[in-house]
Amino acid sequence: MTTTEKITQAITNFVKGGDNSDTDLLDKVLHKDFRVTNNGFMGTPGVTIIDKQKYLSNVRDGVFGGLPRKMIIEDVVYDATIAMVKLRLESSENYFVSYNSLVLDTDNEWKIINNLAVVNSKK
Repeated sequence: MTTTEKITQAITNFVKGGDNSDTDLLDKVLHKDFRVTNNGFMGTPGVTIIDKQKYLSNVRDGVFGGLPRKMIIEDVVYDATIAMVKLRLESSENYFVSYNSLVLDTDNEWKIINNLAVVNSKK
């Protein structure tokens, strides 16, 4: 598998994990220091940062995820041990633009360390 394929697989697992509320899959693909960074999160003003444990808890509790999304990966850029992926997602309720930072972790697996996203409601 090429580096781009490995990075793409990590992103695909991240999206699939969210869509299926699969916290085990998410736990494997998210770096221990993972953060979601969002500006204007769910209509709240300012920047919201959510750590890995809170993110997994929100997925487990149905706050996030559980809806299938169409995914289009627009760009994958990497250099040695870091990568950036831009993707667009669409669910039945929302449009997402997501910039994801990945790192090649000590176990030689690509892990998502930051998800910077804009979510717009279709309604």
